[in-house]
Amino acid sequence: MTPRERLQAAASRQLLVKDGPYGTEIQRAGLAPEDYAGDTGLAQDQKGNNDLVNLTQPQVIRAICDSYIAAGATVLATNTFNANRISQADYGAEALVHEINVAAARIIRAACDEASAKDGIERFVCGAMGPTNKTLSLSPDVEDPGFREVSFDEIVEVYREQAVALLEGGADFILIETVFDTLNCKAAIMAVKQLERERGEDIPLMISLTLTDLSGRNLSGHTVEAFWYTVRHAKPVTIGLNCSFGAEQLRPHVQLLSRIADALLMAYPNAGLPNDLGQYDELPETTASFLRDWAENGRANILGGCCGSTPEHIAAIARAIGGMPVRAIPAAEPEMRLAGLEPFTIAA
Repeated sequence: MTPRERLQAAASRQLLVKDGPYGTEIQRAGLAPEDYAGDTGLAQDQKGNNDLVNLTQPQVIRAICDSYIAAGATVLATNTFNANRISQADYGAEALVHEINVAAARIIRAACDEASAKDGIERFVCGAMGPTNKTLSLSPDVEDPGFREVSFDEIVEVYREQAVALLEGGADFILIETVFDTLNCKAAIMAVKQLERERGEDIPLMISLTLTDLSGRNLSGHTVEAFWYTVRHAKPVTIGLNCSFGAEQLRPHVQLLSRIADALLMAYPNAGLPNDLGQYDELPETTASFLRDWAENGRANILGGCCGSTPEHIAAIARAIGGMPVRAIPAAEPEMRLAGLEPFTIAA
């Protein structure tokens, strides 16, 4: 069976649990600036470059992954949210992008394989690709609406470079996550589809949207439904939402997507909303209770946590959704579905 088929089979038997973020746990590890930099010889201060830790402190990333596995997660993402040439340029580390991604995927692959060899539970590795810190849909210059800092082709190549390395390291899927700009996401999709043609093999995609306001739009203005119609042609193995808000605020948007998406639905919200100091106070049991409600109503196939979530949150989620019924994937009616910022359906 292919990774796509194995994930679909596993999700048909039970609700699956995704892990939580790495940033929170790396901060808790209390690394010094020199710990981030290691022996890379990079001139700039690397403190906060969480992706570089895959190379310089792999034992820290392995310990975090092991803690999520112990919490019950079987869908594990790589610590590569900013491991692309554009984002790493802020640290002068763009030349290390390939090494960072290969190392990151190998760490998670080894942790999953070793755990599965011990307990027989199947686990999956998602090669995570974040949105970069550039946008293709909007100009950063209010005086020049047509200006873009990067081109579509440049973003495609940035994502292609990252995807190649993640697959080399052993990732089962490419996870395009925290999508705030739909055009950036389409560039990532194109990069992976180019790789598919070159390799002659299926490279399963996971796509996860992030919303910027409670009306349910991303930064480039797409509603949840319009976004789905925009990316559905890529045949992602999962579609869903992450980050944005806490589970309470995301609920209506997950509910909508669950009704229309003929793919597995993966959702991993923040641990509530941040307080005045930017910290997340939502207790694990509170987050878990919200996600249990989603599970009881058949809204998702894979559930986990994003910003502010800890292994304790993931463990609480695993306990809360254990034994819950799996979401039935709806059959798509034969209609033409188009999208600008809003969805448009032409009946058959």
